[in-house]
Amino acid sequence: MFNSIPLLTILALLPLLGALVLLFTRGHVGKLIGLGCALTTAVVGVLVFTLSRSTMLAESAPWIRPIGAYYALEISGMSGILVLLTVILVPAVFIAEWNVGDRPDARWSTTSFFAMALAMQGLALYVFMAADVLLFYIAFEATLIPMYFMIAGWGGVRRNAAAMKFLLYSLAGGLVMLVAVAGLYAVGAEQGNVSFLIDDLAALDMSGTVGRWLFAGFFFAFAVKAPLVGLHTWLPDTAEQATPGASTLLVGVLDKIGTFGMIKICLLVFPEASAWATPVVLVWAIVSVIYGAFMAMASQDLMRFVSYTSVSHFGFMVFGIFAMTTQSLSGSIFYMLNHGLSSAALFLVVGFLVHRRGTADVGAFGGVQKLAPVLAGFLLVSGLATLSLPGFGSFVGEFFTMAGAWQRYPIHTAVITIGMVLSAVYVLGMYQRTMTGPVTAPVAERVFWDLNVREKAAVAPLIILMLAFGFLPAPLLGVADETSDAVMSSSGLTDPAPLLEEGN
Repeated sequence: MFNSIPLLTILALLPLLGALVLLFTRGHVGKLIGLGCALTTAVVGVLVFTLSRSTMLAESAPWIRPIGAYYALEISGMSGILVLLTVILVPAVFIAEWNVGDRPDARWSTTSFFAMALAMQGLALYVFMAADVLLFYIAFEATLIPMYFMIAGWGGVRRNAAAMKFLLYSLAGGLVMLVAVAGLYAVGAEQGNVSFLIDDLAALDMSGTVGRWLFAGFFFAFAVKAPLVGLHTWLPDTAEQATPGASTLLVGVLDKIGTFGMIKICLLVFPEASAWATPVVLVWAIVSVIYGAFMAMASQDLMRFVSYTSVSHFGFMVFGIFAMTTQSLSGSIFYMLNHGLSSAALFLVVGFLVHRRGTADVGAFGGVQKLAPVLAGFLLVSGLATLSLPGFGSFVGEFFTMAGAWQRYPIHTAVITIGMVLSAVYVLGMYQRTMTGPVTAPVAERVFWDLNVREKAAVAPLIILMLAFGFLPAPLLGVADETSDAVMSSSGLTDPAPLLEEGN
């Protein structure tokens, strides 16, 4: 029934068309249209995800024949999970940022913000569903445009510098990837298979020096996105200056393109180079986890605090990806989903907190839970999800990642667990400094008010989903297993034998 309907194209074009409409719409009507478009996209996204469980959803048509480029989309496994995350987060952001254009320093209206967010969403959906590397690259680069304007148009006093830093880092990664994309064409032509389809590229012989250089080009671009330590400095600056909603979409959606690409392209197309780079990548991921944790502990700005927690958590995801076991890969994919939800909840609640106080300085708070108990409760629950407390989906993702990695790299896994301990320290430390103790005079003077209905409506669904995925993870873990099994099979890898024989 649905095979003749281009559902994937409809899903990706819906928000893009909505963005176009909003460019010519203003006021409250424009905001309602934007929210309606986001909710419609969410409904279609859930429908597509559900249908993909029982039927193969794929679209393909020749695009640029001389170079073997196709307009090719597909959804299965990991791509379905990230499509689901993308369509969930945008409506939550719209509800949370309903009056973002009313701020004194906003350059444009709320409707324009919604338009940029919808454009980013549509392009991100193309990235997650692309089955052609050239289409993937074009959408990958195009996502930068609306995000740049979301930062520069509605951010803080240093928003221009932050937006430019974000753009320069991302363009540098994209430029290196472009060279690698051209290299793929050359290798395909040399081996008699000129095609940018990912499945065709995975069938090529990418071993040896050339394959390793091409792998390095893609991995560099994805490591900037992820972001791994050393290539991460744009993220804290951007998160500090961007609105909470923009930061939510940046970390929750766009940065997931980095870890998505590591699996979709690096592991599938360059299995030999991925194995060659693994020792370095694992150590790099461990350093990211521990560095991000210590920087979160030291952060005096709440928005930078949340960004550094994400640097640490992305290290866990990358570690699980390059541990290369079925369980660690599935854990990382499930972690992507749940980190997207927990980081979104944390960014939005912290944004509500900062809006009330007028500053993001941790030292400017104290005793807030006495004046705004619901806000404090939402912050605590979001923080507990961030530190992967049992009962939340992030715990399941982190546990599977570590359990799978232990099979192949027990020493590395033992070291990276330091980051799990530190996460409890920085989350609970932040909560204690801002929410507990006596009400400080500056906080009392601001006459803190609790979350209103709209703000609760933005965050509550995210918390419900985090708990639902924590108590009932099996369905989505099964979806993640599809990608993990495909990667292990394509790479010729098998899971290590148990460290202890049964009965011993």
